[in-house]
Amino acid sequence: MNSKPPPQPSPRQLIQQGLILEPDDARQLAALCGQLNSHLRQVEQCLGVVINARGNLLTLSGPAANVAATEQLLSRVYDEIGQGIALSPESLHLHLHEAKVEGLIQGSSADPSTEPNQIIRTKRISVKPRGENQQAYVRTVKDFDITFGIGPAGTGKTYLAVACGVEALLEERVRRIMLVRPAVEAGEKLGFLPGDLSQKIDPYLRPLYDALYEMLGFETVGKYIERNIIEVAPLAFMRGRTLNNAFIILDEAQNTTREQMKMFLTRVGFGSTAVITGDATQIDLPRGSASGLTHASNILDGVQGLGFTYFGNKDVVRHPLVQRIVEAYDISENNAASEHNKQ
Repeated sequence: MNSKPPPQPSPRQLIQQGLILEPDDARQLAALCGQLNSHLRQVEQCLGVVINARGNLLTLSGPAANVAATEQLLSRVYDEIGQGIALSPESLHLHLHEAKVEGLIQGSSADPSTEPNQIIRTKRISVKPRGENQQAYVRTVKDFDITFGIGPAGTGKTYLAVACGVEALLEERVRRIMLVRPAVEAGEKLGFLPGDLSQKIDPYLRPLYDALYEMLGFETVGKYIERNIIEVAPLAFMRGRTLNNAFIILDEAQNTTREQMKMFLTRVGFGSTAVITGDATQIDLPRGSASGLTHASNILDGVQGLGFTYFGNKDVVRHPLVQRIVEAYDISENNAASEHNKQ
């Protein structure tokens, strides 16, 4: 006589489920739980569950779909800690806002363990892209010679580009990294900047430097800059150069003109990879000047050998308020555009 399988709980049904984490390692468990169980409290607040920890046994209580999402998330994070990937409130926040976790809460049957390994390994840290768009972005950077990453602030475009560049340099796939950015004032007048060329544009490249310091360390970055293994170049000084065997990052590309963008794209030489990042909603060019980024995305999308990744508000991985701020501005701008069209 065949016995019927037990009925599966509905996604909204409240359940209690045990999760045993292996191996039973005290340090690994402490890293997962956080100081005074702060990491577990963060997961509880975001996913709407209750977590009780007793050694390597975690008891999860809450809606069935949320418990399933929490179980997969904690198992995945615990495995990453075992691989030497540090867990912080910031990185846990990124985990919690992955598209895959959102899909699990909605009852998706997707299995994160089937995702390709996209971990980017640098000298000091390992970087793992979060969500489908970030993973697609990293794959595109590795598969194409020229990649465009377009989307709002806080989506990881620049940080992931720097991580891919550092990995390519350490694996000797390129000989140097070039950091390029247009020096455009964001509304305020900066006046005359003292110092040599590098010192003048340092303020504009600070986000790129911060990422490099985190991945390579201050001393290594300093040595690489001295030996021109890492080169800083304002966009205006790129004309006439041909860049071979280099990983080139053009940041804040929304502030390039059409002519500058065409000039930059035609600098790419053999063995080089170029990543162009920008946010088309934050253009600081003088009124009446068209953005080279939006122009390029319109005429080059679909050209063989070029890759495009478009990020949205759901891909913002900074403080949760940043995502809500971006959404509020988008709504305001859309409403203003609608009113303008009615007039």
